[in-house]
Amino acid sequence: MDVMTVVYIAFLVLVLYLSLGGPLPLCFGAALMVMQYVGGINMKGLIMQGLYEITNPVMLSIPLFIFAGKIMGESGIAKSLLDFVNLGVGRIRGGLGVVSIVTCAVLGAISGSALTGIAAVGPIMIPRMEEEGYPRGYATGLVTISSILGLLIPPSITMILYGWISETSILACFVATFIPGVVVAINFSIMNIIMVKKFDLTLEAKLSGEARRSEVKKRTVKAIPALMFPVIILGGIYGGVMTTTEAAAVSVIYALIVGFFVYKGLKKSNFIESAMDSGMAVASIMLMIMVCLILGQTLTLLGVPQAVSAAILNFSSNVYVILFLINILFLVLGMLVTDAVSVLLAVPLLLPAIMNLGISPVHFGAIVGVNLAMGVVTPPYASALFLGIRVGKAQFTEVLKPVMIFLVIGYVPVLILTTYIPEVSLFLPKLLGLM
Repeated sequence: MDVMTVVYIAFLVLVLYLSLGGPLPLCFGAALMVMQYVGGINMKGLIMQGLYEITNPVMLSIPLFIFAGKIMGESGIAKSLLDFVNLGVGRIRGGLGVVSIVTCAVLGAISGSALTGIAAVGPIMIPRMEEEGYPRGYATGLVTISSILGLLIPPSITMILYGWISETSILACFVATFIPGVVVAINFSIMNIIMVKKFDLTLEAKLSGEARRSEVKKRTVKAIPALMFPVIILGGIYGGVMTTTEAAAVSVIYALIVGFFVYKGLKKSNFIESAMDSGMAVASIMLMIMVCLILGQTLTLLGVPQAVSAAILNFSSNVYVILFLINILFLVLGMLVTDAVSVLLAVPLLLPAIMNLGISPVHFGAIVGVNLAMGVVTPPYASALFLGIRVGKAQFTEVLKPVMIFLVIGYVPVLILTTYIPEVSLFLPKLLGLM
């Protein structure tokens, strides 16, 4: 049987299994079995190669950031940040929504995950917004859509994987999505202030004089340990003091110290629960990465990336058309599988074509990162969307509408700018001398 025919059959099996909701490692394992037993493709050594690859020190940062994120959700860091941000905008009309957006962005700068923002901010802010007059569905949707800032504001787990797979500077990939992330946060804040005009909100009474000064001092002092978190982690990475992996380790240690001894929200019981949840998540992710790597290496040996590159370049010589098609591909992938799977599966196949077009791999990384962040709130995959619905105790239909409004009006334009104006993503890496 022709090699490409075997590849097509393997991908068909993969897509069918994914559509049936099969566990991700088994989905990719089924594709490998088709290639091995139907196509007779020799995979000797590839399993050991996959095991070797996930022992790369860079990969250690992923479980550490996941663990730090879990600890943050239990430690009280989120509440102190919310109270601090609330000082500035919390008592203006729509201010609580802006507080949620900003806090999700800051938490994203610490954990690199969309789910941390929902888990930490949602239980606090959704009831508070509802008390002020926000509909529960809207409040839940706002926190949910804001959580994707965790995939744009560095450090980002998606960008760690992309940098590792593409052999591109991870630090350059980090900062490439920073400006898009900030622009998205600003867009969401403006949209929220406009959209809440139709709600009958009951605002808190403003403090004045000595009472306000006392409250500002109290909340600022309490927030200092939480505010130091991104300063230490991001300052260490960008200052060249720590590698990404070392920064991830420091984030765990700092979260433990702050959680146990400063905010004291971390107890023995929820620490053990966080550790167990992190261990299960890491085991699943690492197994998935290993199987994806084996599949990717097999496809590389068969020359599939070169074939895909040739097909893309033969389809059109217009770089704008090709980037549009690639965005559609990642949009569809993001709706079906995790951002990590999308990166591991598609980037090795598309990178040769991107390089032939003269597109910077850092710019391509920003396109990939901004695009795939939509997948966590776009059904049917939509892990952040469904978590938000559970946390907010809201109905799917009442949450989906505001999420889609924010996504289409506030987010998609930023993806378009990132795709077709390279300086949106390349300005900071060039400024910092990373490329």
